[in-house]
Amino acid sequence: MSLETAVSRSTASDGSTTSPDELLDTVRAAETVLTGRFGAAVRLADPEDLGGSGRAAVVRVRVAETPFTMPKTLVIKRYPQAEGAPAGGAFAREAASLQLLTALPVESWVGPELVGQDPAERLVILEDFGRASTLADVLRADDTRAAENTLLAWARTLGRLHTSTAGREADFDALHRRLGGRDDGHPVAEEAAEAVREMPVLLRALHEEAVPDAVLSAVDDAARLFSSNRYRAFSTSDISPDNSVVTGHGVRFLDFESGCVRDIALDAVSLLVPFASCACALGVPEEIGEAMLATWRSEITSVWPELDQDEILLPRLFQAQLVWAWIATWRVLSGSDRSMAAMSSETEGGDPMLRYLDVIDQWERLASDSGVAEPLAEFADVTADALRAHFGLSGQRLPLYPAFH
Repeated sequence: MSLETAVSRSTASDGSTTSPDELLDTVRAAETVLTGRFGAAVRLADPEDLGGSGRAAVVRVRVAETPFTMPKTLVIKRYPQAEGAPAGGAFAREAASLQLLTALPVESWVGPELVGQDPAERLVILEDFGRASTLADVLRADDTRAAENTLLAWARTLGRLHTSTAGREADFDALHRRLGGRDDGHPVAEEAAEAVREMPVLLRALHEEAVPDAVLSAVDDAARLFSSNRYRAFSTSDISPDNSVVTGHGVRFLDFESGCVRDIALDAVSLLVPFASCACALGVPEEIGEAMLATWRSEITSVWPELDQDEILLPRLFQAQLVWAWIATWRVLSGSDRSMAAMSSETEGGDPMLRYLDVIDQWERLASDSGVAEPLAEFADVTADALRAHFGLSGQRLPLYPAFH
């Protein structure tokens, strides 16, 4: 079967949003990149459109012809050049992230191996994890023991990501610039700054009174985690269950289009507040969160031994918890197109009410945590009640993932 016929069948049978011409062009470009890298013709076949993230086309292909030992299948990810967008953009972050992580010793790998990349074509060619389950699949199933073990493996992988990339910020920045990336701010950090500016007005309307100065000061301090220089390592910026694949070598992360180097607390808080930075979380039993934190700590204290002390680590996690709760609340109250799209596409089951309950749950956690200062705890309690009234969710609680029912 010709590649053209295979492409036509693939896009006709799976409801693909990638046109046949785009799919064929992506596969041909990948063949050229691989042939140039290996110095001999590489032919790819049987393309399968995997859908992508909205910004990139993602295609699985079979390696049909090569004089070298190569995997049987590969994944191609190609970014369009949006009109008016920066030259590097998401592609530059993805490719720089994958280069950084693939250069690590094999035992430290936490993502797919980068097989090839081309800035001109804006594509990366990756190791294929096949039909492996994601962490989301495991959490949505009914095997509690499997879910517990996978969450601990996820925490271990997060710790390895942080320890193996500590001190590598200059390397990432150099790779990012070489691929056309610009040093004009990270999208998530910019979103945090926007939330810090706009939330006081939104909360005044919600509470019918001004946000206390002590709370605004605490939020300003928490937002500085995005620029903190103390405990920095690489982050995918999107460690959601859907982007975490369960392999024979442990959990591996996917999707690095927002990759950056930042304070590790912004990731680590998701061990205690399930996936605090994404719009997709249900609940996890508290004791499992504690075990996840202990697992992550066992990895990172070889680099940052002082973080084994609660008095040093926990205040940073409280700050991360506050800034993610602030951003999440801004997303649901602002009603922006970006926020509503994120809720409808990422929330578990597509139900925005679960997203609202997730936001409320974050404030209730802040209100009940003994490590949170009293003015902030009181404000968190009032905010949770106000959000319940605003969304008509009195008495409802964020459910646990099905694996823990």
